Amino acid sequence: MNIALVKLSSLGDVVHALPAAGALRARFPRARLTWIVERREAALLRDNPMLDEVVPVDTRGWRRVRTPVGAVAVAGALAELRRHLAGARFDVAVDLQGLLKSGILTLATRAPLRIGFVAGLCREPLAALFTNRRVRPPAEARHVVEQNLALLEPLGVSGASVDFSLPTHAAAETRVEDFLAAAGLKPRDRLVVVNPGAGRPDKRWPADRFRELARRLAGEAGAAPLVVWGPEERELALAIAGGPVTLAPPTDLGTLLSVLRRASVVVAGDTGPLHLAAALGVPCVGLYGPTSAERNGPWRQRALASPDGRLESLAVAAVFDAVRAALSP
Repeated sequence: MNIALVKLSSLGDVVHALPAAGALRARFPRARLTWIVERREAALLRDNPMLDEVVPVDTRGWRRVRTPVGAVAVAGALAELRRHLAGARFDVAVDLQGLLKSGILTLATRAPLRIGFVAGLCREPLAALFTNRRVRPPAEARHVVEQNLALLEPLGVSGASVDFSLPTHAAAETRVEDFLAAAGLKPRDRLVVVNPGAGRPDKRWPADRFRELARRLAGEAGAAPLVVWGPEERELALAIAGGPVTLAPPTDLGTLLSVLRRASVVVAGDTGPLHLAAALGVPCVGLYGPTSAERNGPWRQRALASPDGRLESLAVAAVFDAVRAALSP
């Protein structure tokens, strides 16, 4: 069987879809599994033993094109993608995203069986037009990981265990060890990784709250706070770091995973690093406002939900108590 998985972005969403690939590999060990994903998120899937091929696309870049030369380049890339997908001769395609663009790519696979969510559960309901087997997950499948696994039931896959397969990079492990040693952070220290960034402003807990939390953790809980940050988030991280709170170096995906593996607890909003940490089995405290903690919370970890949907309503004291509890043996 030749199967295509379509989950383009974002980082946390791709993490939540990993168990679907694991379940397919366990059920069909001889199948060929291909994952179609945005170029930026493709790094998470490279060298993944569950996959035979990763097909990166750049829909973000395609939408930014403003020149005739750029339009010609995009047209060429799309033509090559269509040829590649048609030549793969897929038997099944699974749209794990429920967007128009993921639906179009699912259709482009030319798979006779194209599985997706019912229209009411797609983020863009018109995406259901591109699938021919539409699934409504059972009521007990509340988390998005469980909902993704429910999409596999038409293939006879049910009751699958949740398995996240994440890469380890030896060079990144060495870099992180060297950085922590230079920063005076020892293996016995209770490292609390703080991630203040997020893809949307309404998913970001205010920087002054993170700053107060980090200092309380250092002073009252004996923790060693470390602030991680992504592209264009350095100024945000600098507003939190200082004194007993260490600023992490710039991190690519491999380095970030190495940092998270060393954490005693990770504190973050609904964003990629939080879900990576949960997938690694690291204790987490997720901070939730506009998104559902029940559906999108860190897998099998703590999540604090704002009472009014606004992250500003989460008090430092409540987050501090949750982190301190997570630090307890």
